[in-house]
Amino acid sequence: MDQRTRERLPVLSQLVRSAADRRAAAAALLVAAQNTEPGEVIAGTDGELRRSLIRRGTGRVVWADNTVTGVRRDLTYEDEEAFWAFATIEVLRLSGIRHEELLELSHHSITEYRLPSTGELVPLLQIAPSKTDTERLILVSPELAEVLSAVVQRSRQPNGSIPLVAAYDTQEKLWNPPMPLLFQRGIGNERRAIPPSFVRKLLINALTVAALTDASGDPLMFQPHDFRRIFVTDAIMNGLPPHIAQVICGHKTIDTTMGYKAVYPSETIEAHRAFIARRRSMRPSEEYRTPTDEEWDAFLSHFEKRKVSVGTCARSFGTPCIHEHACVRCSLLRPDPTQRGRLEEIRDNLEARIIEAKQEGWLGEVEGLQVSYTGVRDKIAQVDATMKRGSATTDLGMPGFGSISGRTST
Repeated sequence: MDQRTRERLPVLSQLVRSAADRRAAAAALLVAAQNTEPGEVIAGTDGELRRSLIRRGTGRVVWADNTVTGVRRDLTYEDEEAFWAFATIEVLRLSGIRHEELLELSHHSITEYRLPSTGELVPLLQIAPSKTDTERLILVSPELAEVLSAVVQRSRQPNGSIPLVAAYDTQEKLWNPPMPLLFQRGIGNERRAIPPSFVRKLLINALTVAALTDASGDPLMFQPHDFRRIFVTDAIMNGLPPHIAQVICGHKTIDTTMGYKAVYPSETIEAHRAFIARRRSMRPSEEYRTPTDEEWDAFLSHFEKRKVSVGTCARSFGTPCIHEHACVRCSLLRPDPTQRGRLEEIRDNLEARIIEAKQEGWLGEVEGLQVSYTGVRDKIAQVDATMKRGSATTDLGMPGFGSISGRTST
C-alpha cells in the first residue's frame, strides 16, 4: 500500500488535468453538435465528424458519424461519462471519503457552519455512516465547492429540484429509500443512482485517456481507495495533526490513519511511532483521545486567521507565515477577485518605485522591487483565470433543517 501511494501521488495532478481537459472537450463537442443540423459537418472537427441523420423519438441523445471510419458515436454519453469521471476524481481526492460514501452524498449532505466570532459561513459536507457506523462533517474547500456546484447543476431538473432516486446498498443487500442523490444520471426516461461498477468503469476509461505509467512503463491503475490514502498522506505532510486527520477520515484509531500515510521511508515512520510510544508511556493516557469540541473549534478558528487584504493565505494548519507577510510574493496566497483593483494599485506603485530607484541609483532596491512586481502580476493573472473559470455561478439552494425535517417520500 505504501508503494502504491508513492507511485500515484506524483502523477495525481496529471490525472486531474487530463480528466478536466477531457470533460471540457466532450462538453464543447456536444454543444457544437447540438448547434449543427443533421447531416452537416460539426464545426471544429476538421471535417471528421458529421451529425447523424436519425429518426424522431430518440430523445436528447446526439449522435455523430465519423466520416473516415463510419463509426457512430454517442456524444451525449461521452459528455456524461467525461463529466462524472471528472467529478468522481475531484470529490474523492479533495475530500478523502470512501467511494461508498461518495455514492451516498445527497443534496441534504451540503450544509454550513457560522463562525461565532465573525459570522462567516463555512460550507460543510455531511458524510453518512458507512464503515464505522458514525457520521461526520468535513470542511468544503473552494475547489471542492466548485465541483459540488457543478454536480448539483448537472443533476438539477428544469424546475430547480433534484430528483429522488433509490440506490441499492451492495453491503446491506437492500434498496435505500428515494433521496436527492448527487451522483445520479439519466438512463432513457428515468433517473438512476450511479452504482459502484460505473465508478470503476469511469476510472478505467479516465486512466486510459491519461496514459499514466509506472517506473517500468506499465499502465498505472487507480482504485477509488487510492485517493483516500493520497488525501491522508498529503494532509499530514502539510501539517495537519494526525488526530485531526483521524476525525476527518472517520477512523476508529489513529494507527489506521498513520498507516495511510506512506511517503517517507519506513525507518522514518518506525522512528516516529517509537517516539509516540515513548511519549505515551510518560504522559497521561487522557491526552490521546478524541478531540474535544474546544479543540475542534480551535481548528476551525485557524481559517479565520488566513484572511489578508488581497485574498486568503493557504498555509498549512498551525504554521506561521514564512515570508514575513510579503503576500504578493507568496505562492500560497489565493487572491480575491474582488481585490483586483487593489492589486493593480500595488502593481502601478511598484512600477513607479522601480523607475524612481533606477533614476536615483538605488540599485539595492531594484532587485527586491522587481520580485514583488513579478509576484503581483502573477496574482492578477490568477484572478483573471479564476473569474474566467467561475463566470457561471450556481445557486446550490441549501435546504434548511426546518424545510426538510418533515419531508416524506412515496
